[in-house]
Amino acid sequence: MRMTISLRLTLLRVIVVTLATAFWGAPADADAQTLTPRAYWPAPKGSKVAGFSYQYSWGDVLVDPTLPATEVDSSIHVAQFSYTQVISLAGRSSNLQFSVPYTWSETSGLVEGQVASRSLSAVSDAQARLSINLWGAPTMDVDRFQELRAAPRPIIGASLLVQIPIGRYDEDFVINAGTNRWALKPALGLILPLLPTWLLEVEVGAWFFTDNDQFLGTTREQSSIVSTEFHLVKRIRPGFWAALDANFYFGGRTTVGGDVRADLQRNSRVGATLAFPFYRSHAIRGSFSFGAVTESGGDFRTATVSYLYVWH
Repeated sequence: MRMTISLRLTLLRVIVVTLATAFWGAPADADAQTLTPRAYWPAPKGSKVAGFSYQYSWGDVLVDPTLPATEVDSSIHVAQFSYTQVISLAGRSSNLQFSVPYTWSETSGLVEGQVASRSLSAVSDAQARLSINLWGAPTMDVDRFQELRAAPRPIIGASLLVQIPIGRYDEDFVINAGTNRWALKPALGLILPLLPTWLLEVEVGAWFFTDNDQFLGTTREQSSIVSTEFHLVKRIRPGFWAALDANFYFGGRTTVGGDVRADLQRNSRVGATLAFPFYRSHAIRGSFSFGAVTESGGDFRTATVSYLYVWH
């Protein structure tokens, strides 16, 4: 009996670390530029993840990448805290996640043909995300989750991501830590096993934005952005995996004071992710990405490292 209990506790730690490296995503920016593998991989009910990540981006990048700036040169640092709770929703494996980033950056560029620059150090907009697995992943205990790991099956999931405008915002500046508007991203995701240790993950979603009515004394509107993500994941051992990542996003044309801007986005990014568990309830995850197609902004590089602590 003691050996059975010990084995189950060890298995539980491994599984929870697995879910931690699956759930920890990119820092909270309301754009289509992020690459987040394993966003729909399920986990046992009641699992919890707390984490901290650091991200560094440099090049043609802004805290709000939809701003009307050109010839941008930035160095942006983001520290983010996040908490994830696995729940059961209508008998399906689901999770709730909340994250708050802190940003410090140096940015220069052209706004309306004029040179502009700004240094920032402030809280950025928070994010809340609810996801549910619609097919292939009902609410699971440890044993049922282990069965899924041993024999992966197709999974279809849905999610709703909400960006909450709590970040610092000054209407007299174009470049800010916050966006002064709400943003929503509904999405559908698919996990398709190719081999027992290889998974193809696909997500299709769209960002929708409210208006910013305090943009340099006028109103700034933005059309929706359709985004897609593709991830080829190699499962090496429990909690230890690697992925090749790519995305494409289209849309986001802005209107400022009634004037439609020529800033339609048709961009793509590629990258890679590696996750590694250690010492029972801990994990570390690193990723790197760069712009592959950059028709409007988005020509930048990003490196991220995350630490996670998990429990059940």
